[in-house]
Amino acid sequence: MAVEYKDYYASLGVPRNASEEEIKKAFRRLARRYHPDVAKDKQSAEAKFKEINEAHEVLSDPEKRKRYDELGAHWKEGAGFRPPPGQQGRAGPSGENFEFHFGGTGFSDFFEQFFGGGSPFGSYFAGREFGGGAPRSRRGAARGSDIEGDILVSLDEVLHGSIRPISLQRIDPGTGQAETHTVKVRIPRGVQDGQTIRIPRQGEPGPGGAPPGDLYLRVRLGVHPDFRVQGADLYYDLNLAPWEAVLGTTVSIPTPESRVIVRIPPGTTNGQKIRVRGRGLPRGQSGERGDLYVIVHVQTPSQINAEERALWENLQRVSRFNPRAS
Repeated sequence: MAVEYKDYYASLGVPRNASEEEIKKAFRRLARRYHPDVAKDKQSAEAKFKEINEAHEVLSDPEKRKRYDELGAHWKEGAGFRPPPGQQGRAGPSGENFEFHFGGTGFSDFFEQFFGGGSPFGSYFAGREFGGGAPRSRRGAARGSDIEGDILVSLDEVLHGSIRPISLQRIDPGTGQAETHTVKVRIPRGVQDGQTIRIPRQGEPGPGGAPPGDLYLRVRLGVHPDFRVQGADLYYDLNLAPWEAVLGTTVSIPTPESRVIVRIPPGTTNGQKIRVRGRGLPRGQSGERGDLYVIVHVQTPSQINAEERALWENLQRVSRFNPRAS
């Protein structure tokens, strides 16, 4: 079954030779426009946000981007693609190859089949061992094979947990018949990026009526336009004017739940971290919360008018501050 090629560069609106910084800036610009927290039309924005998040997931990772660029040389614009023979799916109970497609995970078939599941070609090779010759299933005599995939999880789901319906479609390439079933996946509060969620008995059917394998979904946190995530801690970049850093100020900072007032002490330096306790993400099921770290970036104006220049020149004359003093 052909899958639709995803032009990740077009999704982010950048050229194929874009730098890491250009990709980062393009994602942030689009994310601030389409993130469901800020968009007016949340339904269409959610679909667009998933698209740009997937593009960022691949293009911001040097290894994934290299594989994607190598893969792209074999595509025709807008055409479907069939993986090479032997890479079409997993061997089923009777030895035939099946294709598997996920729905509701937040990732496209294209991503799942080439970049998902943590293996070189994603969920096509999930649950297999690599040795001499073709890949083979890791299936014991008493049960079916496991199936792997990725699931995109939002910070809101990390905060509160959720129940997500995920559809799993199995296609018999011999007959073309598709069998689809839906499972409800519980995303626990405090789940972390890279964590695996196991759904028992939702893998491949076992041979001769043996029990089925399991479904494993690897959590991928959706990149947020405002926060970086490290474990249960959040990091927020705050731009300050020079006088705000020198004199101190108070600033309203967003958090995933609400805004919080943060005091910036006088004499704050560029790169300084200000800790806001308990405003991060849950640490597993314990109820304990991580922290929010505000990273200060002191900005200087690129253009000033005559009055502003006179004030800066006056400050230069009267100030005793020497940044190069030992």
